[in-house]
Amino acid sequence: MRAALAPGVRLLRAVPRDSRYRGLTLVLTFLCYTSYHLSRKPISIVKSQLHLNCSALGTNPHNGSNSTTWCSWAPFDQDNYKELFGALDNAFLVAYAIGMFISGIFGERLPLRYYLSGGMLLSGIFTALFGFGYFWNIHVLWYYIIVQVCNGLAQTTGWPSVVACVGNWFGKGKRGLIMGIWNSHTSVGNILGSLIAGAWVSSEWGLSFLVPGIIIAAVGIVCFFFLVEHPEDVGCSPPLQHDASDEKDPEGMTSEDRSSTNPKELGEELEAISFLGALRIPGVVEFSLCLLFAKLVSYTFLYWLPLYIVNVAHFGAKEAGDLSTLFDVGGILGGIFAGLISDYTGGRATTCCVMLVVAAPMLFLYNHIGQNGIGTSIAMLIVCGALVNGPYALITTAVSADLGTHESLKGNARALSTVTAIIDGTGSVGAALGPLLAGLISPTGWNNVFYMLIAADVLACLLLARVVVKEVRAWYGCMARKRGSQFFQDELKSRPAAAGLGKCEQPWLRRWEHRSQTPGIAHLAGISQTKGWARSRWHPWVHHSTRA
Repeated sequence: MRAALAPGVRLLRAVPRDSRYRGLTLVLTFLCYTSYHLSRKPISIVKSQLHLNCSALGTNPHNGSNSTTWCSWAPFDQDNYKELFGALDNAFLVAYAIGMFISGIFGERLPLRYYLSGGMLLSGIFTALFGFGYFWNIHVLWYYIIVQVCNGLAQTTGWPSVVACVGNWFGKGKRGLIMGIWNSHTSVGNILGSLIAGAWVSSEWGLSFLVPGIIIAAVGIVCFFFLVEHPEDVGCSPPLQHDASDEKDPEGMTSEDRSSTNPKELGEELEAISFLGALRIPGVVEFSLCLLFAKLVSYTFLYWLPLYIVNVAHFGAKEAGDLSTLFDVGGILGGIFAGLISDYTGGRATTCCVMLVVAAPMLFLYNHIGQNGIGTSIAMLIVCGALVNGPYALITTAVSADLGTHESLKGNARALSTVTAIIDGTGSVGAALGPLLAGLISPTGWNNVFYMLIAADVLACLLLARVVVKEVRAWYGCMARKRGSQFFQDELKSRPAAAGLGKCEQPWLRRWEHRSQTPGIAHLAGISQTKGWARSRWHPWVHHSTRA
């Protein structure tokens, strides 16, 4: 007697083929970029262990000196340790920013699966090499600088690749919400990185780097065996990249003609977009510059928040690392919120701008009252994390995917990776500047660091002003058309005899059409034409004609 089909298999068979592969792509890319951020986080946790206040441990057992830094790790045991930490951060971030602009170009021309998995293996090696500095007893600054530079270059393979893969599988409709949830990998990776690094930071800090290095390399191997780059590779249907209202098809082109056009075939006919061509896409420059300042704020928190908590709230290294994860918890919520709101309103730039405006006073409040109690600190960290990381998450995911599949590209599918790299590469310049400025400003007081972060938030908002105005005008026009459509329907209902007539058979509509089409009469009557609509002083919008 043959057993019934396993329940799990029946469940898998009930899920449509396209949905199974979309789910697989989401999960794999989520794990990939989670491991990328997991391997970046240990440096911020280990900083407080590399430079310790050793007065509580007594005198140096080796020479009996009363130095308060005898237990610190050279060369970070001197008074300039903050500048050295800033140099470590910038070695990684400057290399990452420079490499990102080049990475997108390679990502458009190489198989994404090979490119992504190879970069993850290299990232694992360089992350582990930093940790080996502890076991090999290395106290030379240049060793750690070189490792950070190499790791920064290796990690540029991640973001353009995963965004391109997700953009290939998901259309524009719910992209903000889906990518908002998916982008929680950044915060999940930071949280896991903090917890893993914190487990060994006080005993053997080398393991705080070695274990994340092994994890990212292992996930890279899984990615190599299972990642599917394009829906067409496994016989799935490609997504709709533009709303029907946004598409500008030639007249006479039927739905069958549109469906017969294979985006992958179209992408193969067209060459990959150039760097300058990507910059010409409307919105790329504005969102790139906005991300520069938004990422400056986010990465300053990423690299300096644990040390700030140690210095201001006087927690231990492990406790500060655990508390800093709440900022990333807020980042998860902020990314989902930003994606959901931008999908509902259609205003990506407006959503970012509102969150940035609210973030500025929240940062001020966190600096002044955030350490008054553990409850206040937890609440402020979550709120600040949501407001700071929400716009950052939206721009690097949904906005990048929207611009990389912009209608001005005319179906060229080989632009997503380059556009993503330009936006994130520009943002990475801010990510490099933020920790550097924090290292230079923090000796003058943490208040000045927060003033710098608030100014960056305000500048990020101002850089989106033109796009926000464009979105608001689009909303206004849409509302006016809806009011006109409702007026037209009400008029038809009030004239039952006219409802079944053909084009402009109703007398009142025929007069509108005659006026709107006669030169000079439209102006005198206060009527103007816009895409088939006639506007008057008395009625907002009336359509020229009706169909039977």
